[in-house]
Amino acid sequence: MLQKSLTLTVDTIAYDLEDSVTLAQKPAARKHIRHILSQPRAPGVRENAVRINSVASGLALDDLREILPSPNLDAIVLPKCNSPSDLHFLADVIKHLLPSRHPSSPSPSSNPPPHNPPLHILALIESALALHSLPAICTSTPLSALIFAAEDFALDLSLTRTPSLTEFLYARSAIATAARAFNIPSTIDLVCTDYGSPAAAQILEDECTGGKGLGFNGKQVIHPSQLAIVQSAFSPSEKEVAWAVKVVEGDERAEREGRGAWTLEGKMIDAPVVGKARAIVERAGACGVDVGVGMEGASEG
Repeated sequence: MLQKSLTLTVDTIAYDLEDSVTLAQKPAARKHIRHILSQPRAPGVRENAVRINSVASGLALDDLREILPSPNLDAIVLPKCNSPSDLHFLADVIKHLLPSRHPSSPSPSSNPPPHNPPLHILALIESALALHSLPAICTSTPLSALIFAAEDFALDLSLTRTPSLTEFLYARSAIATAARAFNIPSTIDLVCTDYGSPAAAQILEDECTGGKGLGFNGKQVIHPSQLAIVQSAFSPSEKEVAWAVKVVEGDERAEREGRGAWTLEGKMIDAPVVGKARAIVERAGACGVDVGVGMEGASEG
């Protein structure tokens, strides 16, 4: 299974040391993951992450001692992140064991070499306490992502997961809003637990649409069969990219001509619309989409 992960094309692959590994197997799992992260980097994987055990479990330090020296480790996923103290523990261990890769270290363009940048930290939000502590969590340590762990959250609040996911609406909205408020770049939505039924593809697509509508820009997957749908859902469509490039190019033209608001295809274009268009173009580039679409249809307003 670990070797198969090297053949995937994904933004981030997270090797697990927490729930999927029994207590007796954790020492062996640490060594297996360190081995896989010492092999040549997989061409289709942008970021290698490891989900360690929670700080409260007492196992996180052993996890970090084993995996931090791995040359191809890019990120740590911290489960059950309930308060800033959990993140402080993680950051302090990194600072002690591998100070050059502490999250607050200089960017790769300065002191550290390009292949050894600061580690990314991704925080899993899994409880009512974590939700209540979001502002403090978001400002305690530099974070790359907030991830919503729906199953543990449901357990904490004694909720029953339903197809509509309305029981998670408040939590998901709060997480996406906090990430935006505190400039955390990635918001990763809940896992779709259905990947084998005849309706699995439609369920996953609907969940992606709902998550994107709440402000999430990615989704966890637990099976390779889910990748194509998730990647398609969270990547800008050709139509979106074409519109965004028209707006960006049209705005640059309008600025050269000294115009503020202008129109495109009969619709007014102002600063918020341009901001949205620039975000789509940037995301399209990150997704490998060709953004070289010509501008047409702009008119003076």
